[in-house]
Amino acid sequence: MKPPNLITLRVWGDFACFTRPEMKVERVSYAIMTPSAARGILEAVFWEPQMFYLIDSIRVVKKGRWFSFRRNEVIKVISLDSAKTWMREPDKVTPIQAGGGAADGTQRNMLALHDVEYLITAEVRTTPLADRPEDKLEKYLAEIERRARQGKCFHRPALGVREFSADFDWEPDPDAALQRRYAEETARGNPLGPFDEDLGLMLYDVFDHNERQAGFRWFRDEEITAATPSPSRRGRKANATEAQRWTGKLIRPQAAFFFTPQPETNNRSALIRQGVLRCHPEDRENVQIIYPTTGGN
Repeated sequence: MKPPNLITLRVWGDFACFTRPEMKVERVSYAIMTPSAARGILEAVFWEPQMFYLIDSIRVVKKGRWFSFRRNEVIKVISLDSAKTWMREPDKVTPIQAGGGAADGTQRNMLALHDVEYLITAEVRTTPLADRPEDKLEKYLAEIERRARQGKCFHRPALGVREFSADFDWEPDPDAALQRRYAEETARGNPLGPFDEDLGLMLYDVFDHNERQAGFRWFRDEEITAATPSPSRRGRKANATEAQRWTGKLIRPQAAFFFTPQPETNNRSALIRQGVLRCHPEDRENVQIIYPTTGGN
């Protein structure tokens, strides 16, 4: 029986690029969606600080076709100090000049995917900071389903990069949805079916899932008021900064990779089996996560 806190979204789009981190300049996509990209899509539909997603599996309906093209990119970034200066003195704004022939722009190749479709299954959990009566897991599960069925999102989900927007829909049963979509595409003259593939060592996420379980929480209005220094005790430092508005753990980005354990060959590759990539971090039979600084999880 499927656990009650598992949800599934079907996502698809015309283009996708799940960039391999080892490519330093020009983008080259993984063959399918990464768990971190799947998490980003779910968080675009619904997210609150007191809950988080653990990607359980990614079912591949359409792998897509490889294609390459050139596009304009920028080679500079705006610093935080510059942005603060511009807020104080708007006349000093010096925006990045993008586009063909611009001083801050350049043309780069991208190897991406065309016409992809996936079924993302994830476990929804709450953090220890979900301490209010309204922070119940059942509320979050109902809200995710309602928003997905109605096509609502906080921002437009993307398939790897912001330009490649994703459509999405709710699916109650991922296995049934996978077989249905295979049958529908086959009836249209595009035969699809289960397949196995070796993906090599694959990016899992840039945030440690163990640390994400600690979570954070925005303070309520009364908590912010209580934490604000009184006027008699305010010094120059207190006047320069607002009262603390959140509590929890600050998570530093740290890339992690994963593979499917294969004791017989000792091959470190993520595997698609019958069209399904298993990637739940607690599923040790199918997932082994590696942090480059430590060599394992």
